[in-house]
Amino acid sequence: MGYNRSVYKKIYDEYSHKYLKARERADLRRRELHAALPEVAKIDRELSLTGLEVFAASLGTDQRVSLDEIRAKNLLLQKRRAELLTEAGYPEDYSDVKYDCPACADTGFVENTMCACMREALVLAGIENSGFSSLIREQSFENFSLDYYTGNAAKTMRENVEYLTAYADSFDEKSSASILMIGGTGLGKTHLSSALAKRVIERGDDVFYTSSTDLFSHFETQRFKSYANEPDELIERYFECDFLIIDDLGTEVINQFSVSTLYNLINDRLCRKKPTLISTNLSTAEIQKKYSDRIMSRLLGEYRLIKFEGNDVRAQKLMKR
Repeated sequence: MGYNRSVYKKIYDEYSHKYLKARERADLRRRELHAALPEVAKIDRELSLTGLEVFAASLGTDQRVSLDEIRAKNLLLQKRRAELLTEAGYPEDYSDVKYDCPACADTGFVENTMCACMREALVLAGIENSGFSSLIREQSFENFSLDYYTGNAAKTMRENVEYLTAYADSFDEKSSASILMIGGTGLGKTHLSSALAKRVIERGDDVFYTSSTDLFSHFETQRFKSYANEPDELIERYFECDFLIIDDLGTEVINQFSVSTLYNLINDRLCRKKPTLISTNLSTAEIQKKYSDRIMSRLLGEYRLIKFEGNDVRAQKLMKR
């Protein structure tokens, strides 16, 4: 699927007008110069005729001047123009078109290939559209510390970080495994989820994060709306995004509706091989107790189980203050 459709359209539309705006700003600066410095306006009119003079000389239709003479005249005019601007306190390139990205002239493409500047804009927009942009900016694989884990927990968490880093770097929306993160509060599940999301977004894939309470609340709201049969963009995204992250499964109100909704969502994504990451503070025994056997078999049978071990890192940080 790649970049989210709405994100791509937004950035593409911005670039469709961006280079025109740069030229409009340059035109306004040129008009300002011509109003303030009439001699510059005269020089610009003469320079604008250079192309016609070169064309006529190259065809031999104008025997009065040679190409060398035209070039010499052009250089003198440019020199005089620069002197006038400098004397008046303007930079020599004041009326030049100034693009944010000279490589693509703010079009977003270089010879039909997406420019790095547009790719970066899509990544930033993807982060904003992911559902937890603030966390993604603050949490990464690089700043995840293993210093708070000891013994077997340190070994387990190091292996978790290595696996998730490799997973992110080789993410494929059609073949990557779904992941179930299990562990107590404050062990780094959300941190590593956001680090993973950031890497996957940077690869150009559509990532969407939701807490379990928000997810089921939205489905519940949609269920009782009078226009429930109409398409819902957010619900569609739960099913269609390249990588769905559901945080804190088990904190929602668990009833027949939420269990049915969860089953339909994870089953649909599994059938279409769309990766999902689910994190929970519940143990496998608690998952078995709270959810149906069908959900249990899919989570423990078809998801990659990653266990988080150790002592609450947030509590440890608070004790050090």
